[in-house]
Amino acid sequence: MRHGFTVLALGLALASGWAQAADPAPAEKTPQQNKMATCNKEADGKKGDERKAFMKECLSANKKETQQNKMKTCNADAKVKDLKGDERKAFMSECLKK
Repeated sequence: MRHGFTVLALGLALASGWAQAADPAPAEKTPQQNKMATCNKEADGKKGDERKAFMKECLSANKKETQQNKMKTCNADAKVKDLKGDERKAFMSECLKK
């Protein structure tokens, strides 16, 4: 009986290790996810109907992205990627061209 529990515990430990090794690397955020993160930051302090209305407008697909909003989105992306120095500068330049 004791041997059975040892085998079971060993099997679970190995299965857990295989499951972790099989997990894919986290995917980069989609533009919609980045937009959601930016809108959430901008909605800080708003509650209830005011927040709902703000989020609806902010996430609207028809909303034309202004240069200021594009800068906020690119800054948020650069921060998430923890970019600094020349790497950040290059990323920001490319991001703002899109």
